[in-house]
Formats: sequence, structure tokens, C-alpha cells
Amino acid sequence: MKTAILFPGQGSQYVGMGHQFYQEFQEAKEVYEKADVILGFPLSKLCFDGPEDQLRITMYTQPAIYVTSLAIWEVVKKLGIMADFMAGHSLGEYTALTAAESIPYEEALKLVEKRGLFMEEAVPHGEGTMAAVMGMDREELEMVCHKVTEEGHVVELANMNSPGQIVISGTKRGVELASQRAKEKGARRIIPLSVSGPFHSRLMKPARDRLQPLVANLKIKEPQTPVVMNVTALAETEPMRIKSNLIEQVVSPVLWSESIEWMIHQGVDTFIEVGPSKVLTGLVKKINRNVTTYSIEDLESFDQFQKGWR
Repeated sequence: MKTAILFPGQGSQYVGMGHQFYQEFQEAKEVYEKADVILGFPLSKLCFDGPEDQLRITMYTQPAIYVTSLAIWEVVKKLGIMADFMAGHSLGEYTALTAAESIPYEEALKLVEKRGLFMEEAVPHGEGTMAAVMGMDREELEMVCHKVTEEGHVVELANMNSPGQIVISGTKRGVELASQRAKEKGARRIIPLSVSGPFHSRLMKPARDRLQPLVANLKIKEPQTPVVMNVTALAETEPMRIKSNLIEQVVSPVLWSESIEWMIHQGVDTFIEVGPSKVLTGLVKKINRNVTTYSIEDLESFDQFQKGWR
């Protein structure tokens, strides 16, 4: 029986996240306090008190989720969990690599802040967006996006979240047209996402190009636990390949469904989500109902985990 630790990405944030761990555990408090010093502003206050509008801005959202997830992990790991794999959704990949002792906390935090800023600035505000498409075949949706892009409105598959949920990303018009045509072709539901840009699409190339030299200079070691990466949906341990994947991840689809299926194929039967919200736990259950899932985001869910953990 094998275990995987999962770390959430953008969209999982909420005001108050991590506060109970900050109050209760010194390890968690230290993670937040270090972040405030490294970034030069009170990130902890933003996580605990908001305002929500600021917390939703990508350059703040990404470090906030990264720090909160790691603060909770510092407490959870004391239970002695032997993880066989780690993975994170988009931004969460940086959390996974830090938890796996591949990238030092301070360096990763600075990089995550820059990544958020570069992604925020890659496309003028309001020109790009994303939408979740429910209940449509991947190949059919890909054809719809390809046709709309050929017509001059870029739209691409961005997140393969589960067999019934694919996120598309592109120009505002591209996403609107693809959403409309997907609905006509039988998509069950379209949910426009409240995001500040067309993430994981070719429109993020300016962000990738700015991130590339920073990732290239990153001090990175072989992870203690293999990290299953978004770009390949395979476990990676080789530092140069990890760097290459981190750079490409900005413009490439997140192969989340494939990543979970690959881990299950390796014998993983238990997935533990560490960080705000329960988004990834929900997706895992849609991918395979037979696995065991836990989500740890507050003291109540931490207590439940300790009672249920074998």
C-alpha cells in the first residue's frame, strides 16, 4: 500500500487559511514568520485577515497558498508519514518540491512570488480568462479549441483535472467561443473561472521567458520523495529535468488526471491533500472512487486524519 501527498494550487485560497495552525503550532508559526521577513510584507496577515480582493491577485495568491500549505505540512510530517510520491497542482508543484527537500524554502518562496507577478503581467488585465468544461470528451474539446484558435482567437486545454472536468484557457473571446461551441456539442456545464489571466496557455510565454533564467539559477537537489510533475505526469528526481518541467509548466497543460492515474498504477491507494480547501481530494475521487483520500486544512480535519490514519 502506497501513499501520496498532494498540494493545492491557485483557486484554493480563502481568508483565514492556516490561522488555526499558526496559533496552535510553533512549526507553522515559524513558516509564516519567515515568509513575512523574506517577502518584506505581512503575508501572514493577508492569509488570516484578507482583504479577499488582494488575496485573489496572483502575485499574492501564489505565495500565500505555498506558505500556508508548507506551514500545515511542517505539522503533519511530524506524524512520520512515509510518502511514496508527492505532487502539486500547478503552483502546488513548488510546494511539493520544497516538501520533498529539493528546493530550499527561501529560494522557492521568492521564485513563487516572481512567478505570480510574471503570470499577472504576461497578458493585459481582462484580455485573457479560463473556464471549466464539464462532461465533454477531451479529443472533441481539443478539436473545438483548435478550430477557434485557427479563427484567430487563442484557446487551449489548460488543466486535465478529471475525466469529466477540463479547464480551457485563452483570450476572452477565444474562451467565450469555445465555451459556446462546447455547449452546442453536448458539454454538460461551463463554469467561467475568476482568474486574472489565461494560465497554462501559449499566452503565458512572456511569463515563461522571464521565469526561465531564475529557474535555471535555482539551487535544486534530487528530491527525497519522487515528485510527479504536471508536464509529464511522471515521477521526476533528476534536477535538470525538474527545472525544465517547471519552466514549461507555465505554458503547458496540467496533466492532473494522468498524474493521479499514474500514481494509482504504481500502487498508491491513499492520497493526502495538505493545504487550503479540498479541491484536489474532490478531483481524486472523480478520477477513482476506490482510493482513500484525506484533506488537511484546519484543526478539525487534522484531528479526523489522525483518527482515520492507519
